[in-house]
Amino acid sequence: MEDQELKSAIEAVLFIAGNPLSMDRLKGLFEEASPEQIEAQLAALRHDYDDRGAGIMLAEIASGHQIVTRPEYAAWLRKFRSVKVSAKLSKPALETLAIVAYKQPITRAEAEAIRGVNIGGIMRNLMERRLVKIVGKKDVPGKPMLYGTTPEFLQYFGLRDLSALPTLKEFQELEAGEEIMEEVARDEDADSAEESAAPDGAIADDTTAAEPADNEPVASAASKENITK
Repeated sequence: MEDQELKSAIEAVLFIAGNPLSMDRLKGLFEEASPEQIEAQLAALRHDYDDRGAGIMLAEIASGHQIVTRPEYAAWLRKFRSVKVSAKLSKPALETLAIVAYKQPITRAEAEAIRGVNIGGIMRNLMERRLVKIVGKKDVPGKPMLYGTTPEFLQYFGLRDLSALPTLKEFQELEAGEEIMEEVARDEDADSAEESAAPDGAIADDTTAAEPADNEPVASAASKENITK
């Protein structure tokens, strides 16, 4: 099989797959090609998308390869009504999922001890969404179930494997950044309140703020999630 034919065939398979395909799966499909040839054509396909600024890209997710849309175009995709985006996880669900992801394998009691609340309902919901699964039983009296994350968890968050999870330092930096943004927002709210309370005709710093036009669009932060086929 020639390189161009192999690359096109790989692209076609990835396009209709809907889920990440591992190298083992690709090797099984393209038996006449060597692993090195498949790797080379995956790299070539990734370069093709990047080089022409395509709206899609080849990503490594859950130890496999998948064609996905680029995160920067998520806002437009949400406007396309036929695109189904799974419901976002609630904050309690995210907190519970984070505990499972970083502490796995972990029992429900151990996770509840960390969160300080009952997580029975949340754990069932995470299992129904196939983000968490039972991975065994702990070798202690009562043999409680042990929980861990699934390949769907990696796919949901666009992670290659568990080693791609953010470190504690990255979490702390993110939290610090969020605290600064909240502080800035509070300061802006306080400034707005002071300005609205100023006497009629009062002008601060010899400047006036122009009111936005009625039809001026309001900017919003676009989600970084990948919307897959």
